[in-house]
Amino acid sequence: MARAEAVQCSQWALSPCPPVCDVLLPSALQPWYAEQRFTLPLLSALVILPLSAPREIGFQKYTSILGTLAACYLALVIVVQYYVGPQGLVRETRPAVRATSWTSVFSVFPTICFGFQCHEAAVSIYCSMHNQSLSHWALVSVLSLLACCLIYSLTGVYGFLTFGTDVSADILMSYPGNDVVIIVARALFGVSIVTVYPIALFLGRSVMQDFWRRSCCWAGGLTALAEPSGPWVRGLLTVLWVAVTLALALFLPDLSEIIGIIGGISSFFIFIFPGLCLVHAASVEPMAPNVKCCLEVWGVVSVLVGTFIFGQSTVATVLELF
Repeated sequence: MARAEAVQCSQWALSPCPPVCDVLLPSALQPWYAEQRFTLPLLSALVILPLSAPREIGFQKYTSILGTLAACYLALVIVVQYYVGPQGLVRETRPAVRATSWTSVFSVFPTICFGFQCHEAAVSIYCSMHNQSLSHWALVSVLSLLACCLIYSLTGVYGFLTFGTDVSADILMSYPGNDVVIIVARALFGVSIVTVYPIALFLGRSVMQDFWRRSCCWAGGLTALAEPSGPWVRGLLTVLWVAVTLALALFLPDLSEIIGIIGGISSFFIFIFPGLCLVHAASVEPMAPNVKCCLEVWGVVSVLVGTFIFGQSTVATVLELF
């Protein structure tokens, strides 16, 4: 799952580049250095790979600031463009605000789960914090989720109000390509995705390192190779991860179906596993009977909701593939 997220990050990392090249190089035939097959490997080698090489995730706090500012700028541009109005845009007088059927509402669950699936890095982020008190961690978590919810909601609502049902899957592609503000937004969108990729890689690499350690210990390998956090093993796993995801990003033009499947699997990490952990914690930790009952009920509800989302979204995505 983490690898699939990294694949999507790789593919989206240069999504703003083709429109930028179209503006700067408006000729029908793009030169070789403006093609995605050249720019994407170049970006991976010069930017993504160095950002993914550090041993600890704490380094990402500096690059994450750029991603946060880029996301805020993107939401601000979409909101302002709604009131200003893109040039040459014919806006729908009455965009459809109701779903065609009540079952179509469930189709958004995988996307929502995919978008808010950010807590796998919670443990690593918590370990890298200087202040590891529970109150500080709760404040950071709540503010982060509120910021994500606000940015996602503003982008989605104002994007739909601007373009209606004609909105593109990549909303920035719905705007004119000759607008400097939109060009900057597309470039910053690429920056935000590039800053997310190393975090997804760090999580996946941690799993591979643990598997590497267990395999070497079981096989009685060399001590240098049995330490997965060493520079040689870490570098090898990082290069391998970037190479695989880069190849998939280059040869898979559309990942919408994969996102649907990943979104369904994300329900395990958003609802099912946390619900099971909550039920277990309520059964072993000393607490008042009323609090214990409420936590257990909430945990069971989370498991049931996650099971429903996983089954519904996965089946719907598989049926669309065939």
